[in-house]
Amino acid sequence: MSVGSKPAGSGIFPAGYRASGVLLHITSLPSRYGIGDLGPMAAAWVDRLQGAGQSWWQALPLGPTGLGNSPYSSLSSFGGNELLISPDCLIEDGLLRAGLVEDRSFPATVVDYQAVIPFKFRLLEAAWSSFRTGVRSNLRPDYEQFCHDHGQWLEDYALFRALKTSHGGAHYLDWPAELVGRVPAAIAQARQELADPIDQVRFAQLLVFRQGEGDRPKGGGQAARRNGRRAQRSATA
Repeated sequence: MSVGSKPAGSGIFPAGYRASGVLLHITSLPSRYGIGDLGPMAAAWVDRLQGAGQSWWQALPLGPTGLGNSPYSSLSSFGGNELLISPDCLIEDGLLRAGLVEDRSFPATVVDYQAVIPFKFRLLEAAWSSFRTGVRSNLRPDYEQFCHDHGQWLEDYALFRALKTSHGGAHYLDWPAELVGRVPAAIAQARQELADPIDQVRFAQLLVFRQGEGDRPKGGGQAARRNGRRAQRSATA
C-alpha cells in the first residue's frame, strides 16, 4: 500500500497488505522536560518516519501508569497518561508561563520518574489554576463537552485519582472501609470534599486527549499511522 493511502475492503487491512513501521513509546522521545510527550518532538518523529518511508508507529499503551511506571500497569483502561502532556503546548495555549519550566535539568538517556512526576504535576496544577481563573475561557465548552462525552468512565476515574492522592498514593484496599465498599454517603462526601482535585483530573484528561488527537494545530506529515492504545489513528490527524 502506498504511504498515506487507506486500506480498502473488509476488515482493517485488505488481502496482501504489507507495510513497515517502528516501535517506540512516547516517553522515549527526546525532551528537555525529562520525559517524551505529545508535543513538537512527537510531530517531528512522525515527519522522520515519513521521510524514512515508514507507515506505522507502534506506540505501546498510553494509559496512566501505576506501580513501576510501566505502560502495561495502567490505572485506567480509558484514561491517558498525564505525564505525556506537553509543556510546550501548554505554553503555546497560554495555560502555562514559560518561566515555570526554565532552569530545570533532567537526565538525557533515562526517565527519572521521581523527579519528573512531581515536576509535571506542578505544571498541570498551574495550568488548571490558569484555566479555572478564566484563562482560555474559550476552552470551557470543550471541557464541558469532554466531561459529558466521557462521563461513563471519567467520573469514577477522576474520583479514584483524587482519592488516591488524598490518601498519599496508598493502594485503594488500604483506604477507609466505607470508600473501599463504595458506601453511597461516603462517596458523595468524597466528591464534595475533593471537587477541585476531581475537576483538575478531568481537565488533565482533556489535555491528554486534545494533544493526542491533534485537536490543536501541529506540524508533521500525514504518512505514519499510530498503533497503540488507540489503534489505527493518524499520528498527526
